[in-house]
Amino acid sequence: MADSSFDIVSKVERQEVDNALNQAAKEISQRFDFKGVGASIAWSGEKIEMRANSEERVLAILDIFQTKLVKRGISLKSLDAGEPQVSGKEYKLFASIQEGISQDNAKKVAKIIRDEGPKGVKAQVQGDELRVSHKSRDALQEVIALLKGKDFDFAIQFTNYR
Repeated sequence: MADSSFDIVSKVERQEVDNALNQAAKEISQRFDFKGVGASIAWSGEKIEMRANSEERVLAILDIFQTKLVKRGISLKSLDAGEPQVSGKEYKLFASIQEGISQDNAKKVAKIIRDEGPKGVKAQVQGDELRVSHKSRDALQEVIALLKGKDFDFAIQFTNYR
């Protein structure tokens, strides 16, 4: 019998991020405390750009955006926000969406599976994802439960369970 397997990935649904961004922009345009201050949030290439006339307002825009992401089921671990920067008379804050598991993080996850997981479970790094395989599906379920209990500094999802 062939081994059962699943993939550990770190992906973000771009459409959901777009929806969260549009909802945040709509709320910013309608909120009283953002009237007439030039507050905005929009895509700027691959990054998300937030602008306002004070540092506090830029951070408030970031908070609104984070709230919308959480409501859409996107982990905040995949959002990499910088520090507010002064640009002329306004403040800018850039944030990016992190996707894929880096080689170092994949090695950390593989080490946890080897050290704490059931015996005989294999974890292989494949590009920006990790393939976990074993003869027993129960062992794979144990690995998923083990990893869900850990707190990584990046978002993970489990896909292609077969």
